[in-house]
Amino acid sequence: MTEKQQTIQDWLPLNPQVLAILMVLMEQDRHGYGIMQDAAALSGAQVRMQPGALYRHLKKMLEGGLVCELERRKVDPESDERRRYYRITTLGREVAAAEAERMARWVRLGRALQLLDEG
Repeated sequence: MTEKQQTIQDWLPLNPQVLAILMVLMEQDRHGYGIMQDAAALSGAQVRMQPGALYRHLKKMLEGGLVCELERRKVDPESDERRRYYRITTLGREVAAAEAERMARWVRLGRALQLLDEG
């Protein structure tokens, strides 16, 4: 945790990679490689991360309280000991929800301006 407690608004707008990490972790706890794979799949390959970028984002998210790291034995005692597992926190869920609402407002505006189909 950082010295200064971050708020939801401090995070917005979210970097697409950070949003993808949060969305992936909404489903279940995952290790780094799983996050990269699932983020690419969830985004239709629009969000692709190299390990360096992933762990840079995860470090910032850990420091900001959006995710926490789990002890391996609580997740999967059979998994590779080198794997580090991550879980979204309550603040992480709130930030993801705020970002989704922020984007939804833009979608509504895009529809009102006939830039998007009514869907």
